Amino acid sequence: MLDVRRLRLLRELARRGTIAAVAEALAFSPSAVSQQLGVLEREAGLPLLERTGRRVRLTPAGENLVRHAEAVLERLEQAEADLAEARGGLAGALRIGAFPTATRAIVPAALAALARRHPALEPMVSETDPAAVAHALRAGDLDVALVHEYDFVPAPQEPGLATEPLFAEAMYLVAPAGETPEPAEGPDAGAALRAHARAPWITATPGTLCHAMTVRACEAAGFTPRVRHQVDEFATVLALVAAGQGVALVPQLGVTGPADPAVRLTRLPVRRRTGLAFRSGAGAHPAVAAFGAALRAAVPPDLVASRAET
Repeated sequence: MLDVRRLRLLRELARRGTIAAVAEALAFSPSAVSQQLGVLEREAGLPLLERTGRRVRLTPAGENLVRHAEAVLERLEQAEADLAEARGGLAGALRIGAFPTATRAIVPAALAALARRHPALEPMVSETDPAAVAHALRAGDLDVALVHEYDFVPAPQEPGLATEPLFAEAMYLVAPAGETPEPAEGPDAGAALRAHARAPWITATPGTLCHAMTVRACEAAGFTPRVRHQVDEFATVLALVAAGQGVALVPQLGVTGPADPAVRLTRLPVRRRTGLAFRSGAGAHPAVAAFGAALRAAVPPDLVASRAET
């Protein structure tokens, strides 16, 4: 009989490519991962792995077993959801990942509603960049997470995960108020961006979707941005723009609050779309469903109409 825990290790190896990466993600030692995968090969009765330098590649039999593992793990999530439903009454930890603007603008109200309806449930929020969510969910470090994608940076399909749309928001070009105005708002985002092709830019840190979005949007407009500052917190980005330190692209949730006369906002026909991610089969889990319902109720009214765009 194949062991589910070892199947999970094999699935992670297929995603991460090295035994060291699997060990780090799942808090095992590399030797323990190698040992367990060796046991799995003996259980299977044929080679599942072959080494290519420092990396390990799955054999055709190993790749086929990973496909079965995905189905098995999804059914286990469904079974856990059914058991939780049968027990009735939500209790215990719910590990939530959320990116900073959602953590500030939406998650607190959702948690307050969740506490009123399910006082025995213990939501635990960790700020998590959407680029890291897939690994955290598959590793079991998170149960559910808010993720986003941009028009210029679509989210890749992640095996073993499912998503539900929540809302969409506009993107803004943020520039110092004293600079030459951009072209009037309209369907051509490229013209507004090209007006600042020679300006210094403020982006998020490399490796994040927000950084990739700014770079790709500028490249689509015909230039490569000259990055001066790399900052992840949008409030800090706005302060730097107000100080004349550059221009930036900021989502709608990042520009809420009192208007700063030192900053000019130009709404662009570019969207950031936010969704709820969880392991395949876990969408019916009562705790995941309850958190999703609380989130939808907490979405600001000016974003509710944007859900049709997701």
